[in-house]
Amino acid sequence: MAEQRAHWGSKLGFVLAAAGSAVGLGNIWKFPYVTGRNGGGAFVLIYLACVALVGLPVMVAEILLGRASQKSPVGAFRDLSRPRSPWVFFGLLGVAGSFLLLSYYSVVAGWALHYSWLSLSGALVAQGPNGMQPLFQQVYESPLLNLSYHLLFMGLTILVVLGGVAKGLERWSRILMPALFVMMLILLGRAFMLDGFGRGFEFVFGLHTEQLTGRGVLEALGQAFFSLSLGMGAMITYGSYLRREDDIMSAAITISVLDTLIALLAAVVLFPILFSYGMEPAQGPGLVFITIPIALSQMPAGSFLASVFFLLLVFAALTSSISMLEVATSYFIDERSWSRAKATLVSGGAIAAIGIPAALAGGPGFFGAGMTALVGANWFDTVDYLVSNWFLPLGGLGISLFTAWRLDDAIRHDHFLSGSKLAFFYRAWLALLRLVVPFAIVLVLLHAVGVI
Repeated sequence: MAEQRAHWGSKLGFVLAAAGSAVGLGNIWKFPYVTGRNGGGAFVLIYLACVALVGLPVMVAEILLGRASQKSPVGAFRDLSRPRSPWVFFGLLGVAGSFLLLSYYSVVAGWALHYSWLSLSGALVAQGPNGMQPLFQQVYESPLLNLSYHLLFMGLTILVVLGGVAKGLERWSRILMPALFVMMLILLGRAFMLDGFGRGFEFVFGLHTEQLTGRGVLEALGQAFFSLSLGMGAMITYGSYLRREDDIMSAAITISVLDTLIALLAAVVLFPILFSYGMEPAQGPGLVFITIPIALSQMPAGSFLASVFFLLLVFAALTSSISMLEVATSYFIDERSWSRAKATLVSGGAIAAIGIPAALAGGPGFFGAGMTALVGANWFDTVDYLVSNWFLPLGGLGISLFTAWRLDDAIRHDHFLSGSKLAFFYRAWLALLRLVVPFAIVLVLLHAVGVI
């Protein structure tokens, strides 16, 4: 028998959970190095514009579809169109995307767990600056270590989602999100005392337009889209737990601001550390697991700061992972009438199993060196390419087109205005969703697959 539809206990609970879904490794890991690669301040300005003009309209659309249907992505597209509608494909794409994304995202989160342990025990700082590159290489290539932490992180995610909407997702978001902010402020306070703080702050907010290229503008557009956790149905699912009187527009604005604030704080924390220790800001993905530990190992109270930093990463990863698992869980609750316990355990177990090849991708076996020799990339990189470059952009495109052009006008208008103090945004939101957002997402897709 299907369970009665759960709802958030409060608007704050929804905002914190949805912001937690958006705030993930991409904010703390990817945003700083992409900003560094594109010269800092001018890139940040373009990024903020992309969040406002592309990310926010899509987020409002996702939340609206969820609340209007009171269903997860598949049910939302079906119930708001017709049972055999081709639009249902985009709901299935969202479920598949969140499923696959979590299967390898948990491996990276496992690295953060391992580094948290090394930091807390003092073993990370003991490696010294010269030991950080070999350490990460050893972690990346260790099948047993990656597998163990992948399964541990998936276990933590499953435990939270088993608790349900109010006692699981909302309760833990109320704990993890404030803790994440506190840890970020601790690191910010330490960065403020460094000699390189002024240079780092100017780098993030100074308009270095000469370093921004057309490619950088497209990267800002893609980063804004992916940073907000769009295109995989997480916001549809979270929106389905909203009550009719909840204000969708103001909630989406708050979520976007919180997500952007975390990304900017991460950059303001990391760049002063890099500049103070003579490191370059455009370090690529190795920034978090190699470059930052090198700098922290040379700082007073380095073990404490490293512990705070990597626990911050773990918390950010967990708030995102629970939303990904919730998409799959809610699908089975809605479409198969499973209990939450069965849906969570089956979904979580399947994702953990599918993630095993990603955990083994750094080693010499088939999913690592074997696949690289065969197709030019290991399992981890291949699945990441498919999800990031195809599943999520196509999902976002389908959501925007459906909401703007296929959804019944009365339903769209009614649910945007219901409970809203920002009804005057409706026409501007719809115009962006119809004209600007699809064009921008197509650009993201074409850039991601190398066409432009």
